[in-house]
Amino acid sequence: MVASRREFGPVRQVDAGVVNVGYVESGPATGPAVILLHGWPYDIHTYVDVAPVLAAKGYRVIVPYLRGYGTTRFLSSVTARNGQPSAIAVDAIALMDALKIDKAVLGGCDWGARTAGIMAALWPARCRGLVSVSGYLIGSQEAGKVPLAQFYFATERGRAGYEKYRREFSKLIWQLASPKWNFDDATFDRSAAAFDNPDHVNIVIHNYRWRLGLAAGEPKFDELEQRLAAAPTISVPTITLEGDANGAPHPDPGAYAKKFTGRYAHRLITGGVGHNLPQEAPKAFTDAIIDVDRF
Repeated sequence: MVASRREFGPVRQVDAGVVNVGYVESGPATGPAVILLHGWPYDIHTYVDVAPVLAAKGYRVIVPYLRGYGTTRFLSSVTARNGQPSAIAVDAIALMDALKIDKAVLGGCDWGARTAGIMAALWPARCRGLVSVSGYLIGSQEAGKVPLAQFYFATERGRAGYEKYRREFSKLIWQLASPKWNFDDATFDRSAAAFDNPDHVNIVIHNYRWRLGLAAGEPKFDELEQRLAAAPTISVPTITLEGDANGAPHPDPGAYAKKFTGRYAHRLITGGVGHNLPQEAPKAFTDAIIDVDRF
């Protein structure tokens, strides 16, 4: 696979909560909003072939860099470099507020799917619909205590290794998580530039250590995390997607179907599609966004 010929327009910046968020926007400013959230170790280019198609359909498409990626920066040097899932979701709600978006269709993959799911569960009034790769990913620290390749990050050697070799480690994850995706160096390098963010390592390490119960979160998120630990249902219209060649750990669709209490559909995307589904199968992801908005 060669690098996509598409490129995003200029990255915009806006203060949103504790961060100044870098984001790209396409489509009419008055169109119905779609917010697309990336994961680790990926970036906004997960949606480089999704956003322009949605924009051409009349949607206002917002694709932000998460905290610790790209041009997103903390507003204060003393703010905790916190990667816990509820904090990332609060960033996204703050971004909606900053951009004066009342409701949006939310789409996500990896960390982005977890974030979108949290937003739909805790703030359903802000969500017109949800597209989530690998389904229901809301969890707690207790639920996070399962074998993961990221146990490497639990050690200081792992932290130092990721600091020094973040590109090499991330490329390995791309290969393992999407074993049939023959991405080229240009495709990877375009995304890997986002990992040069000065807070990237701190956010990634804290995220995985928090999920393993090895790092504390911020007390201000305790109430949200308590609600998430109860595995709340999601009532907004939802389509979940899974690739037939996802090499990353992922739940069986049957295990989470009942978590979606509104109109719901699950789709298996075939053809050797791995973990980074929106970039590997952009048409399937784009179709899901449009379809869930019609539910």
